[in-house]
Amino acid sequence: MAPQSEILFNQLVYSCAFEKHRGHEEFIPDHFLGFQLSGETHAFHDQGKTVIKENTVVLVRKNQLIRTIKYPAKSAKYQFISITLNKETLRQYAAENKVVTDDVFHNNKKIFFESDAFFSNYFISLTPYIDKTKTISSNLASLKVKEAIELILQSNPDFKNLLFDFSDPHKTDLKEFMNKNFIFNLSIDAFAKLTGRSLSGFKRDFQKTFNMPPKKWLKEKRLQEAYYLIKHKNKKPADIYLDLGFENLSHFYYSFKEKYGLTTSEISPQSVS
Repeated sequence: MAPQSEILFNQLVYSCAFEKHRGHEEFIPDHFLGFQLSGETHAFHDQGKTVIKENTVVLVRKNQLIRTIKYPAKSAKYQFISITLNKETLRQYAAENKVVTDDVFHNNKKIFFESDAFFSNYFISLTPYIDKTKTISSNLASLKVKEAIELILQSNPDFKNLLFDFSDPHKTDLKEFMNKNFIFNLSIDAFAKLTGRSLSGFKRDFQKTFNMPPKKWLKEKRLQEAYYLIKHKNKKPADIYLDLGFENLSHFYYSFKEKYGLTTSEISPQSVS
């Protein structure tokens, strides 16, 4: 059964699943505060893998790519609840509370664990809206989002320099970024935004950096990685094609044969020491 996501009010999203589910790549445009009610979320990003366990609160940073696998608990379904902290909400909060950033936020982590009794009790207070035992007014919804911001700042005052940094993303090092993120199956436009470029600027810089168009490079890079994993790590195509950004297995087989002149079964795997 596919996972279900439901918006309980503007910025509160509840997700549940009854069996293991591999999620699609997601571009996270806004910060969000999340709570793992039951089960586990395995999040994959350019810094590796993060496991979000049951009864854990996380602050997830904006402008990043994440792929997830959702695991239900042994005796319960998968449940995750999150509060989105979009730019409009944060600007309004900063104006109302005269918040001024005083430094660059130096920590480059993508996910922060901020579990304590205040956060846990906050999310528990939202469960009646999940269970539909109560409805929430717009004023109360606004207050609950502001409460989330207050708790984040209470846990670490330096987070103000993360939450209230409204500057446009700077151009990232294109070569470094693409070599870390080529496995994500995203549009060229999404890659452009993530690197702080317009679509035309991205294509122009990409051609200068890699001497080929983005789509061609992505296909070549993914196939090279597939060849390495099959030959040197004894991986099976069915186990890796999705993780390498291919949408279906038949397209992967076709592309692989087209590039290497061999089927995946004709490659002799090397023994792994």
